[in-house]
Amino acid sequence: MARSPAPDPALGVAMRQLREDSGLSREALAYQAGITPSALARIELAQSAPAWDTVRRVIAALDVPLSGLAAAVEAAE
Repeated sequence: MARSPAPDPALGVAMRQLREDSGLSREALAYQAGITPSALARIELAQSAPAWDTVRRVIAALDVPLSGLAAAVEAAE
């Protein structure tokens, strides 16, 4: 059985920073991305590793390109 990937703290920090920069609450972003606020909280707190589809929906809701997320992750590292 394949293991789930370990959560990436830098990804969580980057997503939280991008969300805060956009002025969205956790609940508002989660709603726009089609996920639960608790799922978004677990990602931001590095308690779970999101599926690729979830990452794509979150950055689409933030109106941030993948390159912007990558830059934010690099800055958080």
